[in-house]
Amino acid sequence: MFVGEAADDIPDIDPRQLRGIKPLRKLLPLLASLREVGCGRDRAGNRELHFDQYVTLVLLMLFNPLIGSVRALRHAASIEQVSRRLGVKRFSLGSFSESVRLFDPRRLKEVVRQLCGDLAALNPVGRDPRLKGLADLGHALTAVDGTVLDSIATVAEAWWVPYQRSRNGRLPGDDGSSKYAWRLHTHFDVEHGLPTDLELTDARNTGTSNEKSVLRRKLAPDHCYVTDRGFAQFLLFNQINALGSSYVCRAKENSSFDVAEERLLSTEALDAGVVRDAVVSLGLSSKPDARPDHPVRLVVIEATPHLKRGGRRGKTAGPGNKGTIVIATNLLHVPAEVIALIYRHRYGVEIFFRFLKQVLGCRHLVSTRPEGVMVQMWCAVIACLLINLWTAKKPTKRTVETLAYYFMGVATEAEVLAHLSRPDNTGVKLRAKEALWKKLGY
Repeated sequence: MFVGEAADDIPDIDPRQLRGIKPLRKLLPLLASLREVGCGRDRAGNRELHFDQYVTLVLLMLFNPLIGSVRALRHAASIEQVSRRLGVKRFSLGSFSESVRLFDPRRLKEVVRQLCGDLAALNPVGRDPRLKGLADLGHALTAVDGTVLDSIATVAEAWWVPYQRSRNGRLPGDDGSSKYAWRLHTHFDVEHGLPTDLELTDARNTGTSNEKSVLRRKLAPDHCYVTDRGFAQFLLFNQINALGSSYVCRAKENSSFDVAEERLLSTEALDAGVVRDAVVSLGLSSKPDARPDHPVRLVVIEATPHLKRGGRRGKTAGPGNKGTIVIATNLLHVPAEVIALIYRHRYGVEIFFRFLKQVLGCRHLVSTRPEGVMVQMWCAVIACLLINLWTAKKPTKRTVETLAYYFMGVATEAEVLAHLSRPDNTGVKLRAKEALWKKLGY
């Protein structure tokens, strides 16, 4: 399972370099409820690796750059100081791999909710005052998107080959080889900067794994769903509208429509780059029952023309824009400049994906089983919450790097506090919050 990890490649770890132990100990009471998860079949009572211990080990790996593989994590768990303070011990690779079959990743949502409560008490997050119109509706701003997580082994469930083929039957820009990957579907709370829901499917993006199908299963009232062009489907728009929610979705630039009302642009809208605001009838080329059953508003924003990046073999990953971004929404009474601002917030989920893979190191999956992948993803959310609690701000790359140096024993606590107190890090008055931190146990 752990390809390319020879025992001789694992460096010795000095216990003094594992400073992340003390902060993680504060989390152990919240994880205590996970101890008996998956123990129903353990009639002999000899299970040695429990769910709470597994989560603790994954968090230790996320926080400490010295631990870059499961073998290195096993070596760290054998250190007496780590074992005693975190309640873990050296494990076998086989038990670490197989134990996730018995764990329920959904149980970690309760840990996330409790940490969110602590975070709200420490540093309440207020709604952007520019989104007052959305606040009056009571809609939670939720960005929806997915990202592909490459599997480290050829797992049958994660088998994926792009289904689009050219006329000659060959895969465009690809050699036709099989790929193995998962797709992580994410609902992202824009205001708090954290995912509220995660679902894992294969990466085919067809059938039940399709992004639109996954969103359709999770729709809820009183949300404003902010999506990219892949979610532009009239039937999905109808379902969102019927639930009493709203959507702000990027549409194709060449969409055909009839204009029902052309609206004048305010000075604020012009300053925000809006070049058109109109209520239209979409789906003229579709069957009547496949068209929007409610008024749709199109807001067109001026943008710099560019090609979409990310393609293979020098090709683009798809159409970019030709100088405008077209946004479809059922928010008829929200100012056009606010619609543009809402769509801009969609990139918060893209930043989270980058943070997840590049900063927290989740490009490397500690398990290829879907349960193990989901446990690692929820652990990454917990890690983000803990960084928020420790630093009193949203995690940034530089802040995580500074904490990593501290966990490695290179940076001192004074240097971490100096970094967090810098004016370009929002000038948070850390000393004023120390009493509340102590009260919350951090």
